[in-house]
Amino acid sequence: MQLRQDKGVSRKFEELIKLALERGFFTSASEIYSDAPAGFWDYGPLGAAMKRKFIELWRRELVRRDCMLEIDGAQILSKSVFKASGHLDSFVDPIARCSKCGAIYRVDKLIEERTGLHVPERLNLDEMRRIVEENDVRCTRCGGKLTGYYYFNMMFRIGIGVAEADAYLRPETCQNIFVDFLRLYKTMRRKLPFAIAQYGKSFRNEISPRQGLLRMREFYQAEIEVFFNPNRANDFPKADAVMDYELRLQQVGESEPSEITCREALSQGLISSKLVAYYLALIQQFYEKAGIPKERIRLRQLGEDEKAFYAVEAWDLEVETSLGWIELVACNNRGDHDLGGHQRMSGQEMEVLDDGQKILPHVFELSMGVDRSLYCILENFLDLENGKTILRLPPYLAPIDAAILPLVSREPLTSKAMEIYDELRRDFDVEYDDSGSIGRRYMRYDEVGVPICITVDYQTMEDDTVTIRFRDSAHQIRVDVSDLPCLMRGWLAYP
Repeated sequence: MQLRQDKGVSRKFEELIKLALERGFFTSASEIYSDAPAGFWDYGPLGAAMKRKFIELWRRELVRRDCMLEIDGAQILSKSVFKASGHLDSFVDPIARCSKCGAIYRVDKLIEERTGLHVPERLNLDEMRRIVEENDVRCTRCGGKLTGYYYFNMMFRIGIGVAEADAYLRPETCQNIFVDFLRLYKTMRRKLPFAIAQYGKSFRNEISPRQGLLRMREFYQAEIEVFFNPNRANDFPKADAVMDYELRLQQVGESEPSEITCREALSQGLISSKLVAYYLALIQQFYEKAGIPKERIRLRQLGEDEKAFYAVEAWDLEVETSLGWIELVACNNRGDHDLGGHQRMSGQEMEVLDDGQKILPHVFELSMGVDRSLYCILENFLDLENGKTILRLPPYLAPIDAAILPLVSREPLTSKAMEIYDELRRDFDVEYDDSGSIGRRYMRYDEVGVPICITVDYQTMEDDTVTIRFRDSAHQIRVDVSDLPCLMRGWLAYP
């Protein structure tokens, strides 16, 4: 498979894609066919295992920690849902076509790639055309001038049934949550504020999908929508526990983030409420627990020209990579845009009682790109130094917990190693491997992030002990076989 070499692709990105393709993390979908569309990727066994463990961490550190409800909604929704949400009118990208070869470009991204200028989210098409003409931005293939500017809706439209009634693949997972809000509020007997979470696939007909998992047409999201009374957003006692936690905030107009406690951010008016401060702290802490160094995380405030059409307050959690800062989570105060829109469109009242008053809840969201997050974690822990490739993943995110290796592929070592493998695989993700020299096998599992290798040697046959080799230090110890399950639980435990 040939990866498109975009401007700005780094060596580390190229090495990571190579590792992913060769070792079963992910690969482009339909790759054996010449007409395979871009922007669709398949997770291999290691990628699927790592994604599952990342979502387990998300559930542990966010969903269960905060007593959230989790749903699993339909991926196809009616046209009315997206008319109410504003996506039919506003979920668009600016497009232009080359006058010579007919190549199609997303104008804002082309401007950024060719000139380095940042194009705000809400900049109108006429202004983009002016920037293109002033900077002589041309087709990257043939040098032709751009023409035929228009807005392209990124949703995938499908026809339902014989009549092919209009419906759409969801471009974000949150609309299920908004549509289901009232029923969940009643059946689960919740009171404001409370949160609903969902993990699943979304679909966007991107014009120029590129750079592996960073921009896709079919992708995973893990979304959290917090419903609250806007008049009581500062009446939020559980936020007290994070008031002294330091956020890395980068305000509009600033070139670098600064560390500031939640308490200080509130007192200076940088954040609108204790509720928002709490969830910004929660999501930053999550990525720290996923192993991203704090100094590579920032919460960048979006200005009026950058915010999504539904946002009244917006922060992007971004992580620094070899490709620059990558947005991983959109942290938006959506106000009453969503419930208000669905109330008007459906005729179903979405107001609820809170402290004796009837109110239309506001929403604060944490909308996470799962695939992007996995890329950033993989790149952060990819060590290419000293001519070796070592993926130093946190043990609880490693796709394989341990490799069981006979010192040589010979009886009785192979039978004993297989016996240990059969015992451990009931509770752990383990691999058995007797192919090649022991040193080559150690390197093989270092490459894919396996935290420990368990080696069965001749001493094992005498005293029932094995050698444990640790990936990051290459240090080795001997332990009793009977102690392996308990020791592994400790080594693989969450922080």
